[in-house]
Amino acid sequence: MSKDLSDVSENINIDQKLIEEGTEQLRNEIEILETWLNELSKSDENDTEVIAARKSYNDMLRSRKEMLSSLAKQSNLQAVITE
Repeated sequence: MSKDLSDVSENINIDQKLIEEGTEQLRNEIEILETWLNELSKSDENDTEVIAARKSYNDMLRSRKEMLSSLAKQSNLQAVITE
């Protein structure tokens, strides 16, 4: 394999590893946020701090899910490139 192709292959492998690590991290964060939201659902719904925390955690959860979706698309793209 030529040096250029070897470098590309190495970069793809590194990128794939980062995608896998990022995916795992996001899944862990999503699980934690869902747990926190579940705990908040048992709290006083009229408490302003609970309302603010729920909004913040829902925003973070939505963001993490969007990032996870983007990583899944990137992972699929990487798979196509390496084939």
